[in-house]
Amino acid sequence: MFEFVHRRLQRWLLQEPEYAFLWEPDATGEVVVIDCETTGLNLEVDELLSLCAIKIRGNQILTSERLELLIKPWVAIDPESIAVHRLRPIDVEGGMEAPDALAKLLHFVGSRPLVGYYLEFDVAMINKYLKIMIGTTLPNKIIEVSGMYFDYRYRSRVFKEIDLRFATIMEDLDLPIREQHDAFNDAFMAALMYVKLRALTGRSAPERRISQHEIGF
Repeated sequence: MFEFVHRRLQRWLLQEPEYAFLWEPDATGEVVVIDCETTGLNLEVDELLSLCAIKIRGNQILTSERLELLIKPWVAIDPESIAVHRLRPIDVEGGMEAPDALAKLLHFVGSRPLVGYYLEFDVAMINKYLKIMIGTTLPNKIIEVSGMYFDYRYRSRVFKEIDLRFATIMEDLDLPIREQHDAFNDAFMAALMYVKLRALTGRSAPERRISQHEIGF
C-alpha cells in the first residue's frame, strides 16, 4: 500500500510530461546497476561528479552498452573526497552540467529497477536534482545488493555476525575485486554481486522498501 501511494504521489508531482515513461511498466526484464561519485557526503551541499549505469539482461552484464559520465559541479570538491575517488577539478572541468547528465540517465534507465550497493545515498543525491528538474523523484524499484547478501547468508543458517562491507562481500562470493571508488568499477562489481547472488539463491532479488530519506519530500 505504501509503495502504491508513494508512486501515485510521485507521478502527481511530475512537472515534465516527457518523463512520464518512468512510470510505465518495464517490459525489458532488465535491471540497471548505478553508482555515483560526489564532491562530498553532505546531501544538502555536495554534488555529483560522475555516474555510471550498466544494464543487466539475465546473467549478462552489458558493459559495452553502459552509460558513463563526468559532471562538472557547481561547488568545490572536498579534498578528503579527492583522496577517495581521485577526481580533481581539472578532471571534471569538461564534464556535463548535472541536469543534462541526469536527463541522459533517466532515458538510459527508463522504468527498469535500479541495483546497487548502499543505493540510498546515490538515489537521494539524484533525487535532489530531479525535484528541481522534473518536480518529483525516481519511481524505479530499488534492489540493494547488501540486502540480497544478508538474506543469502541468513538463509544459510550460519549464525554469526554478517559482515556487509563491500570488500568482504566480494571476497566471500569469490568475485574479482577492482579498484574501488570509481563509478564504473563500483557499478561493475555491484553487478557481479547481483548476478552471483541470483545464481546462488535461484530467486529473484527482493525489492527494498524505499525509505523516507530517499523519498525526499
